[in-house]
Amino acid sequence: MLDRRLNAYRPDLADERLAGQVEAARFAAGTPMQVSVPVVDLRAEPRMDSGPQTQMIFGDSVRVFEEMDGWSWVQAERDGYTGYVSAAALERPASDATHMVAVPRTFVYPGSDLRFPHTKALSLGSRVRIVGAAETRGTKYALLESGEALIASHLVPVDEHAADYVAVAETLLHTPYLWGGTSGFGIDCSGLVQLSMWVAGRKVLRDSDMQQNTLGDIIKPDATYSNLKRGDLVFWKGHVAICASPDMLIHASGHTMTVTLEPLQDAIKRIAYLYDLPTLVRRP
Repeated sequence: MLDRRLNAYRPDLADERLAGQVEAARFAAGTPMQVSVPVVDLRAEPRMDSGPQTQMIFGDSVRVFEEMDGWSWVQAERDGYTGYVSAAALERPASDATHMVAVPRTFVYPGSDLRFPHTKALSLGSRVRIVGAAETRGTKYALLESGEALIASHLVPVDEHAADYVAVAETLLHTPYLWGGTSGFGIDCSGLVQLSMWVAGRKVLRDSDMQQNTLGDIIKPDATYSNLKRGDLVFWKGHVAICASPDMLIHASGHTMTVTLEPLQDAIKRIAYLYDLPTLVRRP
């Protein structure tokens, strides 16, 4: 059976690309749309009490298969995740993005002056189209088509990728843990892996079980895990952590409720007490 997290199909409606693979009353191509708010929750059901399965951030592209009662049934273009989002969080695609936010969080101002009240805040990884530049009292700004402005040094061209995804993850230290979170405002364990790799130019799947089955090569750790390297991924059932060094992990932890650095051996012992030992190590 196809993974419903990654394939848009219901008994009444399905993605036309799944014709012949699933049964549905009708098939649709879907309509391209774009996330127009800083962060939007993607839910399993079109209800506010349906917990977020994941999130999408400003500039993310989606395909909308249905809009009803204020909800859009969508599939994210970046990682294929399907679910329901607020229809008000989407707009028709604008011109192609030129830049990406390269810091954990940044503010958007109504004009090129940091003393103006900000209009919104954007997360690391958000994509924007820059059409001009300005400078006020020595601070350089990048200008959006709307006339709004961002701090220019907080952006990089979309084709410029971070060299080290672990270094990206390290910029998110102390970010609050949020189940389903994928942004600099709140993030979970697999969201940290996905967002960090996205900024480093790599698209990866969303959930830890998907990452465990697809990312890199399997590494057999020795008895003390001393053969691990920076960038390796350590998986437990339902959890993933990044090796910041052979003996330190960085992960979005439900224990501290933040993105934290933790000695590898301490994490193994602590997690084993409740859940068991790591299930797999991969080297992306």
